[in-house]
Amino acid sequence: MMAALRDAFLSAVIALGLFVPMVGLVLDNGDRGLVLRGRPIAAAVLVGLVFVGRLVMHLWADRPGKEARTIRASKIVPKAANRFVAPILLAAAVLLPLTGSRYYVDLGTLVLTYVMLGWGLNIVVGLAGLLDLGYVAFYAVGAYSYALLAEHFGLGFWICLPLAGIMAAFWGVLLGFPVLRLRGDYLAIVTLAFGEIIRVLLINWVSLTHGPNGITDIPRPTLFGLRFSMDDGDDTVAGFFGIEAETIHRVIFLYYLILALALLTNWVTLRLRRLPLGRAWEALREDEIACRSLGINVTTTKLTAFATGAMFAGFAGAFFATRQAFISPESFTFIESATVLAIVVLGGLGSQLGVALAALVMVGGLEMLRDLLSTVGEQMGSEWFSGLAGDLPTYRMLIFGLALVVMMVLRPRGLVSGRTATAEMR
Repeated sequence: MMAALRDAFLSAVIALGLFVPMVGLVLDNGDRGLVLRGRPIAAAVLVGLVFVGRLVMHLWADRPGKEARTIRASKIVPKAANRFVAPILLAAAVLLPLTGSRYYVDLGTLVLTYVMLGWGLNIVVGLAGLLDLGYVAFYAVGAYSYALLAEHFGLGFWICLPLAGIMAAFWGVLLGFPVLRLRGDYLAIVTLAFGEIIRVLLINWVSLTHGPNGITDIPRPTLFGLRFSMDDGDDTVAGFFGIEAETIHRVIFLYYLILALALLTNWVTLRLRRLPLGRAWEALREDEIACRSLGINVTTTKLTAFATGAMFAGFAGAFFATRQAFISPESFTFIESATVLAIVVLGGLGSQLGVALAALVMVGGLEMLRDLLSTVGEQMGSEWFSGLAGDLPTYRMLIFGLALVVMMVLRPRGLVSGRTATAEMR
């Protein structure tokens, strides 16, 4: 017990040195310029959480019967989750627009976008074992492909959607060739550099991408040629079906569109896992040398993993462009890649259900927490709660990092472990 207290105290001291400059001190606007304002309560709360969390970790690690309970849980939880949780989540996703709340529909659209990105990156990281820190580059390629094709050639969303996926897959192959001989940290550094190269290219190629100003007036998708508009013409959804035009109709249509794209990503991934290509990905993830000794073409296996994952990122990018109707390089920073990678790791490498749960908790849960704090601040008239709600997006990566640390201690393989053999001998 004394060793646990001593370790928790040392962890709190380290946290004190980190959180005082990061959280405890804030630059604010004053009468004569910027003023350094202190927030000792916020820093103290975080240090206290580190102390208590480290102490709980020691007590959890030293509990009796840990080995047996861990083995039983690893065998029961994934099967029960796939049998019961997945249908419940699917039914909730289909019925969500029936709530009639635009807030929940918009939040669901955001969560499903990250679910789709997570499932796409799961092919590269979870199945093939290739650490990719520049996945946002393919997301950007898909978004800008649709925006530029619509701007210069007047093409619609449904024509540009497959083209955006093809363009992103092409760039995935281009990234795959230089990194064929790399693995581990070196692969991560090169993919990170690739993501930054794409972002800098988007900023500086002003004649094509409009630079930091971005691209505006991106066309919205249509429903069999019918536009979602507030007009009542014959070429609009409201005029064709004889209903009152409302903005929520377009929002719900976009929600079901990203839901269909996400389910397509999931279905294709599950089908590929059962094919020889998917088993080659898993063999490459476990041991590349053994994979070569079995006669598997490692070059083709890596390139197909990069191309397939990039293709789904391109689809998600095209959807992001048409939903926002505006894109700029600031939407495709490294933080987005880190967020998607954190979702994949938290959910469980190779687990489709785990990625969906992690995206729901980390993206949807964080947004709902911010809304809850803002509501509490308004009801109680407390500036502290309102300020905490406003600062919550700033500390998003800090929360993700804390969640990763907790998961590495409690469930090192993620929420739902997916690293099970597709084919096994009994």
